[in-house]
Amino acid sequence: MTTSSRQGGTGIVTVIPQRTLLSDFLATRWTAIEQLEGLDLVIAAIAKGARSIQRDVQAAGLADVLGVTGDTNVQGEIVQRLDTLSSDTFVDVLRDCGHVAIVGCEELENPEIVGDSEDHAYMVMMDPLDGSSNIDVAVSIGSIFGIWRRTADQAVTENVLLRPGREQVAAAYLVYGSSTVLVVATHDDVNAFTLNVDNGEFYLTHPGIRIPSECPYYSANDGNYKTWDDGTRVALTNLRDTYSLRYVGSLVADFLLKGGIFLYPADKSRPEGRLRLMYEANPLAFVAEQAGGAASTGQERILDVQPKRLHQRSPLILGNKDVVEHAIADIGSR
Repeated sequence: MTTSSRQGGTGIVTVIPQRTLLSDFLATRWTAIEQLEGLDLVIAAIAKGARSIQRDVQAAGLADVLGVTGDTNVQGEIVQRLDTLSSDTFVDVLRDCGHVAIVGCEELENPEIVGDSEDHAYMVMMDPLDGSSNIDVAVSIGSIFGIWRRTADQAVTENVLLRPGREQVAAAYLVYGSSTVLVVATHDDVNAFTLNVDNGEFYLTHPGIRIPSECPYYSANDGNYKTWDDGTRVALTNLRDTYSLRYVGSLVADFLLKGGIFLYPADKSRPEGRLRLMYEANPLAFVAEQAGGAASTGQERILDVQPKRLHQRSPLILGNKDVVEHAIADIGSR
């Protein structure tokens, strides 16, 4: 479908074609799958929070919420004011949805326990505002969510969150850019929804996403070249000779819809990697695999890593499966 425009009395009026509402999609998608009961309300809560964050991001300069708080998070990173606002917003909406037991978050040293009844069947790990260092210069940023299901007899503690990524039942991420896009993945099913800011509704715009077969670009911070080991340098040199560089500095903006390979490998200063396993690598690895791609630490499949700590770091290589596999082979060649 195409979007048309017509001239109105106050300027251009966009006419949006008929599309499926997120609410209608959620009402019918997983109703027959018992292990996904209540997931629609979790995703709806994420969408509700995203509407609020989108407004805050768009008005950040005018609302005087740019800049830092003066605090550092558990990772030792300077906290942006919008980081805190986003974390609080998503914790609140996930608590209110009535189906989430516990939320782990980049900005929280300890997870937030939000419910402990049988209805609170889901556990959410999130990066509430990925790429927040880009806020002040208006570059695309986003939010990332991994969703696991707990059994009723599991105590709601931090340890219950330490589950490998392959046990996720769903993952989602948002991009706040020229448009706000919500990507939702369950087993072998990835769909994206775009926010209409005029009415606050998300509409299905990218059904049945598969990573394109062609790999048009690679995405990596070449500024770290001197700190990589020999195998990683070989991999990046081969990628540089074959593909175009596209590096935004926000993980969500460098990922999925156009195909390609994203790399944030370990280096001499960060031998464990930089990105967080539980709320960055695992959710996006799940999305990538459900869309036909692959994700690896460079040594093993991301989704098979057994986490030891809530805020554990990890290298990350993900994107087109064949290109990821070639890069891994290069990294292991030295």
